[in-house]
Amino acid sequence: MGSAPGAHAVTVNGNSVRADAEIDDDATWYPAEAVVLAVEVISPESEIRDRERKPQLYAKAGIPYFWLVEGVDGKPVVHTYERNQSTGAYDLIGSFHDRLILTAPFDIDIDLTKFEQRPFA
Repeated sequence: MGSAPGAHAVTVNGNSVRADAEIDDDATWYPAEAVVLAVEVISPESEIRDRERKPQLYAKAGIPYFWLVEGVDGKPVVHTYERNQSTGAYDLIGSFHDRLILTAPFDIDIDLTKFEQRPFA
């Protein structure tokens, strides 16, 4: 993704890479213009970077959607954002605690209560 940092996940069943993007099957990175969704999982050692700097870089690169995943009381919370075309920054769509249900950038329904936060070493 050029100068943007690498996200923890950029695809969900291949749906977060633009269909018209020409990506080699062996690629280990994606050009920013091919990415629809970037996902960051907050790590204790990089929390400020994950919360502040990476979203700025993804937005600047033009990635339309961004999710930030964090553990709260041992359970995942997913904060979802959409890039505002006017400002170029991300606007919060919502924060999901028990169930993640969205229709953009694709239809998704995930029961977040099925996941537990793994302790960090």
